[in-house]
Amino acid sequence: MAACRKLARDFYMQDTLTVARELLGMHLVHGSGRGVRIGRIVETEAYQGPEDRAAHSSRGRTARTEVMFGPAGHAYVYFIYGFWHCLNVVTAAEGVPHAVLLRAAEPVTGILQRACGPGLLCRAMDIDRRLNGADLCESALWIERGPPAPPVRIGQSPRIGVDYAGPWARRPWRFFDLDSPHVSKAPSRGKRRAARSTRA
Repeated sequence: MAACRKLARDFYMQDTLTVARELLGMHLVHGSGRGVRIGRIVETEAYQGPEDRAAHSSRGRTARTEVMFGPAGHAYVYFIYGFWHCLNVVTAAEGVPHAVLLRAAEPVTGILQRACGPGLLCRAMDIDRRLNGADLCESALWIERGPPAPPVRIGQSPRIGVDYAGPWARRPWRFFDLDSPHVSKAPSRGKRRAARSTRA
């Protein structure tokens, strides 16, 4: 895997919703002592704190969220429920605490477990808190463009598990590959037909 294939920092500095959409179809790569694992990203969620009440950064700048306030293109990895790790990509300008959660990936290379959910994705990709703050442009964890493929049909919906965020919970900031069986929560047949579809 050549380093020159890694997405440049300018990609992550774009508008957060743009990054969340354009990450679909990209390859998440983790090279470690356990080998190289590659997953095709099929589901994301955008978070735009501090105003966004669903974002961790809505609580302000803390030791936990410090990475979100830093430069774009870094990994924000947190631990929840005493069991799961979740991987976010820091976006936007430095000091603006925005990020995109990677919710699901389709196995490509070296992945032997399901990755349809943020916790399952991290477990399948061998990602944990040791990678919090990792520079996706310089480290053994990165994102790159996959091989040529048909454009992704993008579905859009409210984010999952953020009912506590009031009106922010209704923001349609979850994006997913309509044709992938690996998304964490596939819409029913009727909802799939009605889902907003765009080409990426």
